[in-house]
Amino acid sequence: MVKMSSRLLVSVILVLSLSPLDPSGAEPVDPRPHELRSLESEIQEKKQQEGVGRGCSYTVKIKTSCSSRRYTRDMISLAFGDAYHNEVYAPRLDDPTTDTFERCSTDTFKIQGPCGYGICYLYLRRDGWDGWTPEWVKVYEPHASRATTFYYGTPLPNAVWYGFNHCPRPVAAASSFLSS
Repeated sequence: MVKMSSRLLVSVILVLSLSPLDPSGAEPVDPRPHELRSLESEIQEKKQQEGVGRGCSYTVKIKTSCSSRRYTRDMISLAFGDAYHNEVYAPRLDDPTTDTFERCSTDTFKIQGPCGYGICYLYLRRDGWDGWTPEWVKVYEPHASRATTFYYGTPLPNAVWYGFNHCPRPVAAASSFLSS
């Protein structure tokens, strides 16, 4: 049996509790997309800071479902990011003068934003009356070896941010361990 001094044990607990993410992933992940109600205020804040922290170029591919309408005139917006609050926002991906988001098609976009460290959430927003169903969205980070894919397959509700958050939860602060 290995003996550890109480000072060493407290140091180990302190170091482990200060790590920014819970590596165990103990929270179950729901594979279905969901509505996000709090993104609006964050998007408004990002708009005010436009031009700040724009250091990376992402490639985003979006496949429109074959069950979607032939085309859409809806306004499509995108927001994605990492667990460290590096968020990329694209207010209008649609272009009514082109064939963007036609049924069974894949559209590719180059989007500038702050450099992230592992994309773990992505939300889409549809505003309009046509309806639109994305099949999947793939985000290629500048320094990652493969894309992060988010699977939808269901029609987007109108005028709400809808998507996924697979980011790990932060661990408790060290002070909570030491105060008990």
